[in-house]
Amino acid sequence: MARRQIIIDTDPGQDDAVAILLALAAPEAIEVLGLTCVAGNVPLELTARNARMICELAGRPDLPVCAGCDRPIGRDLVTAEHVHGQGGLDGPDLPAPRMPLHADHAVDFLIDTLRNRAPGSVTLVALGPLTNLATAFTRAPDIVGRVREIVLMGGAHSTLGNVTPVAEFNIHVDPTAADIVLRAGVPVVMAPLDVTHKALVTPARNAALRALGTPVGRAVADLTSFFERYNPARYGGEGGPLHDPCTIAWLLCPDLFTSRAVNVTVETQSDLTLGMTVMDWWGVTGRAPNAKVLHDIDTDGFFDLLTERLATL
Repeated sequence: MARRQIIIDTDPGQDDAVAILLALAAPEAIEVLGLTCVAGNVPLELTARNARMICELAGRPDLPVCAGCDRPIGRDLVTAEHVHGQGGLDGPDLPAPRMPLHADHAVDFLIDTLRNRAPGSVTLVALGPLTNLATAFTRAPDIVGRVREIVLMGGAHSTLGNVTPVAEFNIHVDPTAADIVLRAGVPVVMAPLDVTHKALVTPARNAALRALGTPVGRAVADLTSFFERYNPARYGGEGGPLHDPCTIAWLLCPDLFTSRAVNVTVETQSDLTLGMTVMDWWGVTGRAPNAKVLHDIDTDGFFDLLTERLATL
């Protein structure tokens, strides 16, 4: 079976970092063409730094890492240092990166890569706000039909929001971009809070990662133990959720997840519900489904996959 070619669009973030490592730990199944960075969890300068730190941790300083959009479309940037720490990767003590940023802007890298690869061969994995993707689609509409699919972490349904009463962070940061992407007509797989809040890093799961005894295993244990300290009461006291790696796990083993094809729209106007993902779960609007929404997960299988794969780095 041919390897899936992906570009990871990201704003690392502890959970972004684990997702990137998981992708790099599956070279027989996934070919990472590059990382495109966007402002989100922390400002762009830090997300671009953090992405390179993770590449070097994985022994992949050869990967193109491109800095992209430093603010959302038409609004001020909202960041999440209260969750991820001031640097975005608080937890492990990782050295500053030595690898340079790629010369291309992330949007140009997305456009050029999609134009130069066979149509339908490149999957976009979006782990942060969708600003880079929306900007690329708007600037170069010809690339939209060349995307195989978009696998994104974002949105919420019955779980409701984590940054406002109804909005998940990635969508809330740039709801206009999310609206553009969801309306583009590209096949979308969405991992919302409804599924990621079930992927909890319990103390036992964290200990299994640390017991790998490798630099990657120790770093991931440090990343996840820092991340779970954020508002543990929200998740029942078991641990913190590992959001972004659900996207890569779906690519590697979709049978770990239960999904439903539904129509998803994004609220872009209301101050009260800005960034809300309105999911037509029961098909009451008559609008055609535009996303495969993951809503359940084999959590033990997910963490077995994560631990087994990370042991290879």
